[in-house]
Amino acid sequence: MMNKKFTYLSTAFLSIGLVLGACGGAEEAPEGEEPTGEDTATETEGEAEDPTGDFLTDLQLGTGSTGGTYYPLGQEMANVLNNNVEYEDFNVSAVASDASVANLGGIFRGEMQLGMTVNVTAVESLTGEGDFEGVEIDNFGFMGHIYPEVMQVVTTENTGITSIEDLRGKRVAIGPAGSGTQAAAKLILEAYGLQEGDYEAYQEGFGDASSRLQDGQLDASFGLLGLPASSIDELAFVRDVVILPIEGDALQHVIDNSDYGHLEIEAEAYDFLDEPVDTITAYAVLVGSTSQISEDLAYEITKGLYENVDQISHPQGSFMTKENILLGSDSLPIHPGSQRYFDEIEAE
Repeated sequence: MMNKKFTYLSTAFLSIGLVLGACGGAEEAPEGEEPTGEDTATETEGEAEDPTGDFLTDLQLGTGSTGGTYYPLGQEMANVLNNNVEYEDFNVSAVASDASVANLGGIFRGEMQLGMTVNVTAVESLTGEGDFEGVEIDNFGFMGHIYPEVMQVVTTENTGITSIEDLRGKRVAIGPAGSGTQAAAKLILEAYGLQEGDYEAYQEGFGDASSRLQDGQLDASFGLLGLPASSIDELAFVRDVVILPIEGDALQHVIDNSDYGHLEIEAEAYDFLDEPVDTITAYAVLVGSTSQISEDLAYEITKGLYENVDQISHPQGSFMTKENILLGSDSLPIHPGSQRYFDEIEAE
């Protein structure tokens, strides 16, 4: 299922950051300049240990930057869990991070116990591909679908840019280093014949990039975001926004060389769209450590979250239904505790 993947972190980061845990930061705040999951989660090891062994009950949930979808949604998910999971000494804190790769790396090192990630990135981590070259992450399991992630390549009308090919020589935000956004952005740019050096890359998430687009300091930004994205709506209040299509042979190249699929953004998604826009999509999923979260606690987490999603006000929370719960699980191991819950609801 996994075709040729995109590589964007150096071997040094992987060997030092993932294996030895000596890397100080995986990426800048996705979607911005936030502390990484590594910076915010390093004090949790050994806290609130489960009496059965090394399992923890005081957990860190790696999200993304404050400017993207993961962080605010992750905050609400943590609140739902804290309000509904009855388990001795249980607590979960949602922390800002650089999203997918940083969260999986944090789980690998025991610095995080839960993480939000693009399912494509999680699949890569299992076999040491992409960002994880040479390091196979084997201590996590899928715990549930969150929402569809949609690539949105944004520019403003005053730049005169009408296609991704026009980004040659331009200032482009490609997402934080190690993020799913950056990996996909590089693959998309490659599909249009643009290599590193053909454009001026800014490694930041959509939150900061949106401000730069508004001020004319950037020409375009890639964002793997929920649909619709409030940050794009906010930008559209002050600028004439254009979403660049990923289409034709370039779209096929991306599909052939990744696990992303095709999606058509309907014109109704944003007030400023006059017609549908072709792009790519994947799934945001919740994963959890199999070495630090016991089967019993994982069951309670999955049950507590998905039976109380009506308490989530974030628009993307509407996708967290029992009907959708297994979306994005293909090719991923499932946490044994979550599997118990999945089996229960299937039998209902």
